[in-house]
Amino acid sequence: MAIESRSIVAVLAMAASVVASAAQEHVEVTQAWSREMPPGAPVGVGYFTIVNHGHRMDRLIRIHTPIAGKAEMHTSVMEDGLMKMRPLNAVEVPPGGSTVFQPGGNHVMLMQVKKPLRKGESFPMILTFEHAGDVQVRVTVEPIGATRAGSHAEHQGGDHSMSGHSSPTTATQSP
Repeated sequence: MAIESRSIVAVLAMAASVVASAAQEHVEVTQAWSREMPPGAPVGVGYFTIVNHGHRMDRLIRIHTPIAGKAEMHTSVMEDGLMKMRPLNAVEVPPGGSTVFQPGGNHVMLMQVKKPLRKGESFPMILTFEHAGDVQVRVTVEPIGATRAGSHAEHQGGDHSMSGHSSPTTATQSP
C-alpha cells in the first residue's frame, strides 16, 4: 500500500510539472489580418502580432492554412535601394516580448490560394511554435488599401503592393 501511494504521488508530481511547464510556454496571437486580393493577384498575405508570455525564447517554425496550398514566412529588406523579400525558416519570439508581422517587415505569403481573398471574409491559420505547439487564429480580410487590422480604410491610389493590417482577433495556445 505504501509503495502504491508513493507511485501515485510521483505520478501526480510529474503531471503537475508537465502542466507548469506547458503554462510557461504560453503564446498569444493577436490582430491577425490580411488584405483583399486585387483581381489577378497570384498570392495573398498575412499579418499578426505574437506575444510570448513564457519564460524562454520560442520560435515560430511553420504556418498552415486550408485556403492556400502553401504558406511561407518572409521578411522585406532594403537592398541596393530596392525592397526585396527573403524567405524565413523560423522567427524568434523573446520571452516576455512580442514579434510583429506587418507590411514592410515580416509577413506570411499565401501561395496557391484556392480562391481570392475578399474584404469582410475570414479564414483559419495555424501557427506552429517550437515550444508552445500549434496556435489557431482567425484571419480577417481587410480592404486592399488597409494598413492595419480593423482600419477598414479603402484603397486610395499609390501603393499597389500586397500589404495589410491586423484585426482584433486574438488566439492563445492552450497549455
